[in-house]
Amino acid sequence: MSSTAQASSSQDFTHRYIPAFGKRVHRLGLAGNYGIGEAGLSAALERGLNYIFWSPRQGRLTRALRQALQRDRERFVVCAGPSFGWFPGQVRRGAERALKVLGTDYLDLYQLYWLSRLSAWTEGTVEELLELKQEGKVRALGVSIHDRQRAGKLAEDSPLDVLMIRYNAAHPGAERDIFPHLEKRKPALVAYTATNWRRLLKRPRGWEGRVPTAGDCYRFCLTNPHVDVVLTGPASLAQLDENLAALERGPLSSEELEWMRRFGQVVHG
Repeated sequence: MSSTAQASSSQDFTHRYIPAFGKRVHRLGLAGNYGIGEAGLSAALERGLNYIFWSPRQGRLTRALRQALQRDRERFVVCAGPSFGWFPGQVRRGAERALKVLGTDYLDLYQLYWLSRLSAWTEGTVEELLELKQEGKVRALGVSIHDRQRAGKLAEDSPLDVLMIRYNAAHPGAERDIFPHLEKRKPALVAYTATNWRRLLKRPRGWEGRVPTAGDCYRFCLTNPHVDVVLTGPASLAQLDENLAALERGPLSSEELEWMRRFGQVVHG
């Protein structure tokens, strides 16, 4: 492959236009609650990461993000949600607070977190989400959800624009329970726990082969064409740079995929 073709392939892998946001998005999404400092967060935004998973409790990220939004709001995809979304009032207050704290007119994605544990999918909460979207305060609606079968049903029939799901080499069940249901409406898909809470970065008993890096775990997620974005929570700028460099290598080869799947099976047990 020529150097020009390699560069084009890398760009296709690291970035994607997502219709739900109407924006071109870096496929490595940033979560700022795992140790990286405020200077590192600012540097991450400068390095091109523009999908930001945010909450008002992330003070360091809030300061860096507010400044970035003031410079160029349309470059970023800001994702937020209510701490608890059991009732319509909680849904409304969560959105209003996020808008005020960030000093922005709209949220790119507003989502209910951990459906059935921290939030509820009811007539009232859904109506409130739709009203926020109609008012222009949010541009896309989503949920994070662990129940894969339910996620598959929501993918097929709901007003949701985005699903945020667990997906990694140790937990690939979304390939069976969710991905086949995306075709009808084509909601965007965000993966998290790519390293299985770092379990995929440690050598399990009896494993003699190579152990994946965090970058390998992110590449595993993004190699699946159904995954639009995978979240990363770097503890330092050095970790972030390692992850970005890994993505520049493009999708996993068939041999690498086989190795990751075998490793994931061993980790899962």
